[in-house]
Amino acid sequence: MSEFTATFGLMAVIWGVARRRSSAVPFAVAAYITAAYWFTGSTSFANPAVTMARAATDTFSGIRPTDVPAFLVAQLLGAAAATLVFLWLVPALPEVAPEIVVPHAAKREEA
Repeated sequence: MSEFTATFGLMAVIWGVARRRSSAVPFAVAAYITAAYWFTGSTSFANPAVTMARAATDTFSGIRPTDVPAFLVAQLLGAAAATLVFLWLVPALPEVAPEIVVPHAAKREEA
């Protein structure tokens, strides 16, 4: 449950911040992961790549390789749930996304 919560929250931060101020996404993600490290029982892996990497380490915040599949399932379910919630909250997003998102190349040309 803690990995579901951690991943759902991470996706919520990304969805919410990227819509209003995309330049703040790196800071928001770092702040969320730092906080989630302390408020989740799993120390907030929240990312399948991080889960697999931590399974290969021998630290206090690592994970047993036998627990990796359960963590990955919880993370995928959390990401899917967050996506469904935000598609419900912002139903027009798929149609208007091209108008909202500015390609990086266009940003460089303006500068």
